[in-house]
Amino acid sequence: MPENKLYPPEGLSAPVPLTLSALRDAQSSGAVLEAAALRCDAALCLHFQFGSVTARMPREEVTAPWITGAGRDIAVLSRVGKPVCFTVTDLSADAKGAPVALLSRKQAQEDAITALEALLRPGSVVTGRIVGMEPFGAFVDIGRGIVALLPTAYISAARIRHPWERFQIGQKILAGVKSLDRASHRITLTHRELLGTWLENASLFAPGDTVQGIVRGIQDYGAFIELTPNLSGLTDRRDDLHEGDAVSVNIRSLRPERMKVKLQVIERLPPLPAPEPLRYWITDGVLERWVQGRAPQGAATVPLERWVYSPANFEGEAAETVFTPVP
Repeated sequence: MPENKLYPPEGLSAPVPLTLSALRDAQSSGAVLEAAALRCDAALCLHFQFGSVTARMPREEVTAPWITGAGRDIAVLSRVGKPVCFTVTDLSADAKGAPVALLSRKQAQEDAITALEALLRPGSVVTGRIVGMEPFGAFVDIGRGIVALLPTAYISAARIRHPWERFQIGQKILAGVKSLDRASHRITLTHRELLGTWLENASLFAPGDTVQGIVRGIQDYGAFIELTPNLSGLTDRRDDLHEGDAVSVNIRSLRPERMKVKLQVIERLPPLPAPEPLRYWITDGVLERWVQGRAPQGAATVPLERWVYSPANFEGEAAETVFTPVP
Protein backbone atom coordinates (compact mmCIF):
# COMPACT_ATOMS: atom_id res chain seq x y z
CA MET A 1 0.00 0.00 0.00
CA PRO A 2 1.18 3.58 -0.62
CA GLU A 3 2.72 5.36 2.36
CA ASN A 4 -0.20 7.81 2.81
CA LYS A 5 -2.96 5.18 2.94
CA LEU A 6 -4.34 6.47 6.25
CA TYR A 7 -4.83 9.97 4.82
CA PRO A 8 -6.60 9.60 1.45
CA PRO A 9 -6.96 12.52 -0.96
CA GLU A 10 -10.32 14.25 -1.01
CA GLY A 11 -12.69 12.51 -3.39
CA LEU A 12 -11.19 9.03 -2.99
CA SER A 13 -12.91 7.95 0.22
CA ALA A 14 -15.91 5.63 0.03
CA PRO A 15 -19.13 7.61 0.67
CA VAL A 16 -20.89 7.01 3.97
CA PRO A 17 -24.36 8.20 5.11
CA LEU A 18 -23.94 11.37 7.18
CA THR A 19 -26.77 11.02 9.68
CA LEU A 20 -27.08 12.97 12.91
CA SER A 21 -25.91 9.86 14.75
CA ALA A 22 -22.86 9.56 12.48
CA LEU A 23 -21.99 13.21 13.06
CA ARG A 24 -22.24 12.74 16.84
CA ASP A 25 -19.94 9.72 16.65
CA ALA A 26 -17.45 11.68 14.55
CA GLN A 27 -17.48 14.58 17.01
CA SER A 28 -16.77 12.19 19.85
CA SER A 29 -14.03 10.19 18.08
CA GLY A 30 -12.44 12.94 16.00
CA ALA A 31 -13.04 10.92 12.83
CA VAL A 32 -12.62 12.69 9.49
CA LEU A 33 -15.69 12.69 7.22
CA GLU A 34 -16.21 13.98 3.70
CA ALA A 35 -18.99 15.65 1.70
CA ALA A 36 -19.42 18.14 -1.13
CA ALA A 37 -19.90 21.81 -0.23
CA LEU A 38 -23.20 23.15 -1.58
CA ARG A 39 -22.45 26.87 -1.57
CA CYS A 40 -20.12 29.60 -0.32
CA ASP A 41 -21.66 32.76 1.11
CA ALA A 42 -20.40 36.35 1.01
CA ALA A 43 -18.47 35.80 4.24
CA LEU A 44 -16.65 32.87 2.59
CA CYS A 45 -18.30 30.25 4.78
CA LEU A 46 -19.07 26.89 3.21
CA HIS A 47 -22.52 25.35 3.66
CA PHE A 48 -23.57 21.68 3.69
CA GLN A 49 -26.80 19.75 4.19
CA PHE A 50 -26.89 16.25 5.69
CA GLY A 51 -30.54 15.25 5.70
CA SER A 52 -32.12 17.26 8.51
CA VAL A 53 -28.74 18.57 9.67
CA THR A 54 -27.59 21.97 8.43
CA ALA A 55 -23.82 22.38 8.56
CA ARG A 56 -21.47 25.33 8.21
CA MET A 57 -17.71 25.65 7.85
CA PRO A 58 -16.37 29.14 8.72
CA ARG A 59 -13.84 30.71 6.38
CA GLU A 60 -11.00 30.34 8.89
CA GLU A 61 -11.72 26.60 9.15
CA VAL A 62 -11.65 25.83 5.40
CA THR A 63 -7.92 25.90 4.69
CA ALA A 64 -4.73 25.15 6.54
CA PRO A 65 -2.98 28.18 8.12
CA TRP A 66 0.11 27.96 5.89
CA ILE A 67 -2.04 28.96 2.89
CA THR A 68 -2.10 32.77 2.95
CA GLY A 69 -2.95 35.80 0.83
CA ALA A 70 -5.30 35.78 -2.13
CA GLY A 71 -4.70 32.07 -2.56
CA ARG A 72 -6.56 31.44 0.68
CA ASP A 73 -9.83 32.96 -0.57
CA ILE A 74 -9.51 31.16 -3.89
CA ALA A 75 -8.99 27.90 -2.01
CA VAL A 76 -12.28 28.50 -0.18
CA LEU A 77 -14.31 29.41 -3.27
CA SER A 78 -12.94 26.43 -5.21
CA ARG A 79 -14.44 23.92 -2.77
CA VAL A 80 -18.05 24.49 -3.90
CA GLY A 81 -19.38 21.36 -5.56
CA LYS A 82 -16.26 19.39 -4.65
CA PRO A 83 -15.47 16.86 -1.90
CA VAL A 84 -14.36 18.48 1.36
CA CYS A 85 -12.93 16.56 4.31
CA PHE A 86 -13.78 17.74 7.80
CA THR A 87 -14.02 17.05 11.50
CA VAL A 88 -17.16 17.87 13.47
CA THR A 89 -16.30 20.52 16.08
CA ASP A 90 -19.79 21.29 17.41
CA LEU A 91 -23.38 20.06 17.28
CA SER A 92 -26.21 22.24 18.51
CA ALA A 93 -29.76 23.28 17.62
CA ASP A 94 -31.14 26.43 16.00
CA ALA A 95 -34.06 28.51 17.31
CA LYS A 96 -36.54 25.99 15.93
CA GLY A 97 -34.73 23.01 17.42
CA ALA A 98 -33.26 21.76 14.12
CA PRO A 99 -29.74 20.27 14.39
CA VAL A 100 -26.82 22.44 13.28
CA ALA A 101 -23.23 21.27 12.84
CA LEU A 102 -20.00 23.25 12.83
CA LEU A 103 -17.21 21.75 10.72
CA SER A 104 -13.44 22.20 10.32
CA ARG A 105 -11.31 21.18 7.36
CA LYS A 106 -8.33 23.01 8.86
CA GLN A 107 -8.15 20.61 11.79
CA ALA A 108 -8.22 17.59 9.48
CA GLN A 109 -5.41 19.09 7.37
CA GLU A 110 -3.25 20.04 10.35
CA ASP A 111 -3.51 16.51 11.74
CA ALA A 112 -2.73 15.05 8.31
CA ILE A 113 0.32 17.21 7.56
CA THR A 114 1.79 16.44 11.00
CA ALA A 115 1.42 12.72 10.38
CA LEU A 116 2.55 12.82 6.75
CA GLU A 117 5.67 14.87 7.45
CA ALA A 118 6.64 12.39 10.15
CA LEU A 119 5.93 9.40 7.90
CA LEU A 120 7.10 10.47 4.45
CA ARG A 121 10.62 10.97 3.15
CA PRO A 122 12.09 11.46 -0.32
CA GLY A 123 11.24 8.35 -2.32
CA SER A 124 8.04 7.47 -0.45
CA VAL A 125 5.34 6.25 -2.83
CA VAL A 126 1.97 7.95 -2.26
CA THR A 127 -1.52 7.95 -3.71
CA GLY A 128 -2.65 11.25 -5.18
CA ARG A 129 -5.53 12.87 -7.01
CA ILE A 130 -5.05 15.45 -9.76
CA VAL A 131 -6.76 18.69 -8.69
CA GLY A 132 -5.20 21.23 -11.06
CA MET A 133 -2.86 21.58 -14.01
CA GLU A 134 -0.64 24.33 -15.41
CA PRO A 135 2.06 24.14 -18.10
CA PHE A 136 4.75 23.89 -15.40
CA GLY A 137 3.14 21.00 -13.52
CA ALA A 138 0.19 19.24 -11.94
CA PHE A 139 -1.24 19.95 -8.51
CA VAL A 140 -1.82 16.72 -6.62
CA ASP A 141 -3.86 16.17 -3.47
CA ILE A 142 -1.82 13.69 -1.43
CA GLY A 143 -4.16 13.55 1.55
CA ARG A 144 -6.95 15.58 3.18
CA GLY A 145 -6.66 18.28 0.52
CA ILE A 146 -2.92 18.83 1.09
CA VAL A 147 -1.58 19.76 -2.34
CA ALA A 148 1.87 18.87 -3.69
CA LEU A 149 3.44 19.94 -6.98
CA LEU A 150 4.35 17.43 -9.67
CA PRO A 151 6.54 19.32 -12.19
CA THR A 152 5.86 18.51 -15.84
CA ALA A 153 9.47 17.38 -16.34
CA TYR A 154 9.01 14.63 -13.74
CA ILE A 155 5.74 13.20 -15.09
CA SER A 156 7.28 10.77 -17.60
CA ALA A 157 10.47 9.98 -19.47
CA ALA A 158 8.74 10.91 -22.72
CA ARG A 159 8.64 14.69 -23.02
CA ILE A 160 5.23 16.37 -22.83
CA ARG A 161 4.28 20.03 -23.12
CA HIS A 162 1.48 20.09 -20.56
CA PRO A 163 0.21 17.71 -17.84
CA TRP A 164 -3.15 17.39 -19.62
CA GLU A 165 -1.34 15.22 -22.17
CA ARG A 166 -0.96 12.63 -19.40
CA PHE A 167 -3.68 13.32 -16.78
CA GLN A 168 -7.26 14.41 -16.26
CA ILE A 169 -8.70 16.45 -13.38
CA GLY A 170 -9.87 14.11 -10.65
CA GLN A 171 -7.65 11.24 -11.81
CA LYS A 172 -6.14 8.97 -9.18
CA ILE A 173 -2.38 8.51 -9.59
CA LEU A 174 0.66 7.20 -7.77
CA ALA A 175 3.75 9.33 -7.27
CA GLY A 176 6.99 9.44 -5.34
CA VAL A 177 8.04 12.19 -2.96
CA LYS A 178 10.96 14.03 -4.59
CA SER A 179 11.52 16.63 -1.88
CA LEU A 180 9.91 17.59 1.41
CA ASP A 181 10.29 21.02 3.04
CA ARG A 182 8.77 20.67 6.50
CA ALA A 183 9.31 24.33 7.39
CA SER A 184 7.09 25.59 4.57
CA HIS A 185 5.01 22.39 4.21
CA ARG A 186 5.97 22.23 0.52
CA ILE A 187 6.12 18.82 -1.10
CA THR A 188 7.39 18.14 -4.61
CA LEU A 189 6.58 14.87 -6.36
CA THR A 190 7.99 12.76 -9.15
CA HIS A 191 6.08 10.26 -11.26
CA ARG A 192 8.21 8.90 -14.08
CA GLU A 193 10.16 6.49 -11.87
CA LEU A 194 7.01 4.46 -11.19
CA LEU A 195 6.28 3.88 -14.89
CA GLY A 196 8.96 1.26 -15.43
CA THR A 197 12.47 1.09 -16.84
CA TRP A 198 13.31 1.10 -20.53
CA LEU A 199 13.71 -2.68 -20.42
CA GLU A 200 10.42 -3.28 -18.63
CA ASN A 201 8.53 -1.18 -21.13
CA ALA A 202 10.36 -2.67 -24.09
CA SER A 203 9.36 -6.14 -22.89
CA LEU A 204 5.76 -5.28 -23.81
CA PHE A 205 6.65 -5.14 -27.52
CA ALA A 206 8.38 -7.23 -30.18
CA PRO A 207 9.86 -6.47 -33.61
CA GLY A 208 7.12 -6.73 -36.21
CA ASP A 209 4.38 -5.44 -33.92
CA THR A 210 2.20 -2.61 -35.22
CA VAL A 211 0.99 -0.43 -32.37
CA GLN A 212 -0.38 2.99 -31.58
CA GLY A 213 1.91 5.86 -30.60
CA ILE A 214 2.01 9.62 -30.11
CA VAL A 215 4.44 12.03 -31.78
CA ARG A 216 6.37 13.72 -28.96
CA GLY A 217 9.23 15.44 -30.79
CA ILE A 218 10.39 16.28 -34.30
CA GLN A 219 14.00 16.83 -35.30
CA ASP A 220 15.78 17.21 -38.64
CA TYR A 221 16.84 13.57 -38.47
CA GLY A 222 13.46 12.08 -37.52
CA ALA A 223 10.47 12.04 -35.19
CA PHE A 224 10.24 10.59 -31.70
CA ILE A 225 7.14 8.45 -31.13
CA GLU A 226 5.96 7.59 -27.62
CA LEU A 227 4.93 3.95 -27.24
CA THR A 228 4.50 4.20 -23.46
CA PRO A 229 5.15 7.18 -21.18
CA ASN A 230 8.65 5.80 -20.51
CA LEU A 231 9.48 4.36 -23.93
CA SER A 232 9.91 6.20 -27.23
CA GLY A 233 11.28 5.21 -30.60
CA LEU A 234 12.66 7.03 -33.63
CA THR A 235 11.15 7.09 -37.11
CA ASP A 236 12.13 8.86 -40.31
CA ARG A 237 11.01 12.48 -40.55
CA ARG A 238 7.75 13.16 -42.38
CA ASP A 239 6.38 16.58 -43.28
CA ASP A 240 2.83 15.58 -42.32
CA LEU A 241 3.71 14.73 -38.70
CA HIS A 242 3.23 17.19 -35.85
CA GLU A 243 3.78 16.99 -32.11
CA GLY A 244 0.76 15.43 -30.41
CA ASP A 245 -0.37 13.44 -33.47
CA ALA A 246 -1.65 9.93 -32.85
CA VAL A 247 -0.10 7.44 -35.28
CA SER A 248 0.17 3.73 -35.93
CA VAL A 249 3.75 2.49 -36.17
CA ASN A 250 5.51 -0.73 -37.04
CA ILE A 251 8.36 -1.73 -34.73
CA ARG A 252 11.31 -2.42 -37.01
CA SER A 253 13.83 -3.26 -34.28
CA LEU A 254 14.48 -3.21 -30.52
CA ARG A 255 18.13 -2.78 -29.51
CA PRO A 256 18.58 -3.29 -25.76
CA GLU A 257 22.35 -2.87 -25.98
CA ARG A 258 21.79 0.74 -27.10
CA MET A 259 18.33 1.25 -25.57
CA LYS A 260 16.90 2.22 -28.97
CA VAL A 261 13.68 1.46 -30.83
CA LYS A 262 13.42 1.87 -34.60
CA LEU A 263 9.94 2.58 -35.94
CA GLN A 264 8.12 3.14 -39.20
CA VAL A 265 4.96 5.22 -39.29
CA ILE A 266 2.05 3.48 -41.01
CA GLU A 267 -0.54 6.25 -40.85
CA ARG A 268 -1.90 9.11 -38.82
CA LEU A 269 -4.84 8.30 -36.53
CA PRO A 270 -7.74 10.38 -35.17
CA PRO A 271 -6.87 12.35 -32.01
CA LEU A 272 -7.11 10.38 -28.78
CA PRO A 273 -10.22 11.31 -26.74
CA ALA A 274 -8.31 11.13 -23.44
CA PRO A 275 -4.85 10.21 -22.13
CA GLU A 276 -4.09 6.50 -22.14
CA PRO A 277 -4.46 4.65 -18.80
CA LEU A 278 -1.19 4.52 -16.87
CA ARG A 279 0.63 1.32 -16.00
CA TYR A 280 2.59 1.41 -12.75
CA TRP A 281 5.46 -1.01 -12.19
CA ILE A 282 6.06 0.14 -8.61
CA THR A 283 3.05 0.80 -6.38
CA ASP A 284 4.38 1.07 -2.82
CA GLY A 285 7.48 1.27 -0.66
CA VAL A 286 10.29 3.80 -0.80
CA LEU A 287 12.45 4.52 -3.85
CA GLU A 288 16.08 4.89 -2.85
CA ARG A 289 17.78 5.76 -6.11
CA TRP A 290 17.73 5.13 -9.83
CA VAL A 291 20.71 3.41 -11.40
CA GLN A 292 21.00 3.15 -15.16
CA GLY A 293 23.94 2.49 -17.42
CA ARG A 294 25.18 0.66 -20.47
CA ALA A 295 27.23 -2.49 -20.39
CA PRO A 296 30.98 -2.04 -20.83
CA GLN A 297 32.16 -2.06 -24.41
CA GLY A 298 32.57 -5.61 -25.69
CA ALA A 299 30.57 -7.16 -22.84
CA ALA A 300 27.97 -9.76 -23.67
CA THR A 301 25.41 -8.33 -21.26
CA VAL A 302 22.81 -5.70 -22.04
CA PRO A 303 22.43 -2.32 -20.32
CA LEU A 304 21.93 -2.49 -16.59
CA GLU A 305 18.78 -0.81 -15.30
CA ARG A 306 17.62 -1.16 -11.76
CA TRP A 307 15.60 0.39 -9.03
CA VAL A 308 17.02 0.26 -5.55
CA TYR A 309 14.04 0.61 -3.23
CA SER A 310 12.44 -0.54 -0.02
CA PRO A 311 9.17 -2.39 -0.58
CA ALA A 312 6.33 -1.79 1.84
CA ASN A 313 6.72 -3.67 5.14
CA PHE A 314 10.37 -4.40 4.32
CA GLU A 315 12.62 -4.35 7.37
CA GLY A 316 16.33 -3.84 7.10
CA GLU A 317 18.42 -2.40 4.31
CA ALA A 318 16.95 -1.30 1.02
CA ALA A 319 16.23 -4.10 -1.41
CA GLU A 320 17.91 -3.96 -4.79
CA THR A 321 15.80 -5.11 -7.69
CA VAL A 322 17.65 -5.62 -10.96
CA PHE A 323 15.67 -5.68 -14.19
CA THR A 324 17.37 -7.47 -17.06
CA PRO A 325 15.84 -8.66 -20.34
CA VAL A 326 15.10 -12.29 -20.98
CA PRO A 327 17.83 -13.77 -23.24
